[in-house]
Amino acid sequence: MRIAILEHDKCQPRKCEYECIKYCPMVRTGVETIVVGEHGKPVISEDLCEGCGICIKKCPFNAISIIGLPEELKGKETHRYGENGFVLYGMPIPKAGKITGTIGENGIGKSTAIKILSGLQVPNLGKVNFEAEEKEKPSWDKIKKRYAGSELQNYFDKLAKGDIKVAYKPQYIDTIPEYFDGKVQELLDITDERGVAKRLVKDFELEEARGRDIKELSGGELQRVAIIATMIKDADFYFFDEITPYLDIYQRARVARGMKEVLKDKAVVVVEHDLAILDMLADYVHLIYGEPGKYGVVTMPKSTNRGINEYLSGFLHAENVRIRDKPIEFNVHPPREQQEVRNVFVEYDGFEKRYGDDGFVLNAKPGSIGKGEVLGIVGRNAIGKSTFVSVLAGETEPTAGKEAAQSFDINVSYKPQYIKSLQSDERDIRVKDFIHSVKGELSEADIIDVINPLGISNLEEKNLKELSGGELQNVAIAACLCQDASLYMLDEPSAHLDVEQKARLIKTLRRYVERRGVSGLIVDHDIYLIDLLSDRLMVFDGEPGVRGEIKGCFGMQEGMNLFLHDLGLTFRRDESTLRPRINKIGSAKDREQKKKGRYYYL
Repeated sequence: MRIAILEHDKCQPRKCEYECIKYCPMVRTGVETIVVGEHGKPVISEDLCEGCGICIKKCPFNAISIIGLPEELKGKETHRYGENGFVLYGMPIPKAGKITGTIGENGIGKSTAIKILSGLQVPNLGKVNFEAEEKEKPSWDKIKKRYAGSELQNYFDKLAKGDIKVAYKPQYIDTIPEYFDGKVQELLDITDERGVAKRLVKDFELEEARGRDIKELSGGELQRVAIIATMIKDADFYFFDEITPYLDIYQRARVARGMKEVLKDKAVVVVEHDLAILDMLADYVHLIYGEPGKYGVVTMPKSTNRGINEYLSGFLHAENVRIRDKPIEFNVHPPREQQEVRNVFVEYDGFEKRYGDDGFVLNAKPGSIGKGEVLGIVGRNAIGKSTFVSVLAGETEPTAGKEAAQSFDINVSYKPQYIKSLQSDERDIRVKDFIHSVKGELSEADIIDVINPLGISNLEEKNLKELSGGELQNVAIAACLCQDASLYMLDEPSAHLDVEQKARLIKTLRRYVERRGVSGLIVDHDIYLIDLLSDRLMVFDGEPGVRGEIKGCFGMQEGMNLFLHDLGLTFRRDESTLRPRINKIGSAKDREQKKKGRYYYL
């Protein structure tokens, strides 16, 4: 079976001569394999295409893909976005009393799948040309027939009749203030159908936010409010499209525990990229593999541990499909013991940053960063991590110790936590032009070593305003690394990135730092990323929103022990992949590690 994909945002017929049509061998023989569609863009007939690949090579904008798929997928299309558009095969299966996770790259169909399950989108079963074939137009009867004999037949039957109630948390929470104008408590009062809002507000540490306006909330607060507003509805099925963005590891663990307790008798489906939290939360998972923006295939359910391990290895055993050339591997050696920093590259003085007389205050001790070293920074939200990085980057002036940010005579490149400003009305610019405008005097080879692995070359013709959250994050990271600096500071680079993109970021940054002999400072809440990327760990402590302090820089084991002890969580390594796994609280392994004081691996 063969599918043809045309990426409409890349296709620019006004700037080409329809080379795809001009050089197509079938068209030359008089067969209309490729024709010009209504909007002036080519339409490729998948039935007539022979798969020669000439149109792919001749397209000047790399907008065409001809993909061979197994014959068993034929007739199993769930939804397609127009002719030559993205196609999704299969669906996740929600189960009563279970939490179902979905794992896959961005743009692979995860959000589409849960929108269909929640009733927000009616699947077209791959039929897009309704005018030509009115009898083929999908209906709920056809959808039920497609899934006859499976658990989804009964589900779609009830969904079509309106016999089930669903609750849905969208991926992009920044649109919530556009639909609700009022205070947090008002939103929770009108949505609390189960009487558990008060409990969840306490568990998720949102008491102080209840009286504030929705528009005044931070990203982390808004995320937790959105999760609570979904959980307190009296529904049969609950769908969550990403629960961890903007949350620190402490908040992520609290949310996961709260969901397991409050929704224990409900059917829940969760889309999530933080594999450590998904491992802790889900009862089983569906993997979705394919090519982003082109097609996605949903596997049958797998146990959570097996599913995550297969996803990391890149080979799905039951499906006999390889989804990645190389596995994502974790350190096989024990966590590094603390060592003296060799070849000290950067030394900074201690400083204090205070916001107002009674506002938040950060106390930072003097420290240093080694040459070719990546220093990870961990701690709760609102405890001063971003402030620390901003002061060293020269973006924020300290209250005391003003020489701290100027105590080293080197160039600094800084990626801030919030990057939405790149999409402001004043920045109506292509990605290619934006990268060119910020790049320093790096060699072309250095720039290519950043742009290609991060996938920027595929985004160059897009406008910054058109980018998704993950694409914008990658562009912001590339813009930071393309500047000629000696110290690179990245604040939450993993936000909105999927597992594949995080793996590419880790490899790119590690190679970049070691090859150029520069240093990196990384603030992030993803344990996998911190574990794979960091040489040492800087641990923050204090009271969120009140005070923050740096306990110091430690080796990975000592630093993570301090951090995890404060969280009350223990981690172990998976026996087959060596990936970090959160122990279930109160389990035998959790009690054993806490007794020995080894919170970060036994």
